[in-house]
Amino acid sequence: MPYNILVVDDSKAMRMMVLRSLRAAGFDVASAREAANGREAQERLKEGQLDVIFSDWNMPEMNGIDFLRWVRAESEQKEVPFFLITTESGQEQVAEAAAAGVTGYLEKPFTNEDLEKKLIGFL
Repeated sequence: MPYNILVVDDSKAMRMMVLRSLRAAGFDVASAREAANGREAQERLKEGQLDVIFSDWNMPEMNGIDFLRWVRAESEQKEVPFFLITTESGQEQVAEAAAAGVTGYLEKPFTNEDLEKKLIGFL
C-alpha cells in the first residue's frame, strides 16, 4: 500500500535519511512532503490527507512537541500516527510526548530496522 508521509526536521539531510530508511524498510512512499519546522508542517497538512507524520523535536519557529500538540488539538488530521524522531531521550521528554499524544518515539541515531519495528501495527 502506498503511503502519504510528512517528514518534519530542520535538517534536509535528516529528512532524506528518514525517507531513505522508510523505503529501505519496504514501505511504499507514494507522496513525501517535507517541512523544516512545525510552522511549515502546518501548511503541508493543508495539501491533503496523510498516513503518518515523522517529526524532530528540536527545531526553530515551532518545535516538534508543540507541532504534535497542535496536530492533536486543532488539526483536521488529529488521528494520523505521529512519530517523534529525536535525540531527546530522557524519561521526562518521553512522558511529555506521551501526554501530548505521540504514537511512537524513535531515538537518533536509528537503523532501518528500528524504524520498521516502530511502524509495525501502524502502517
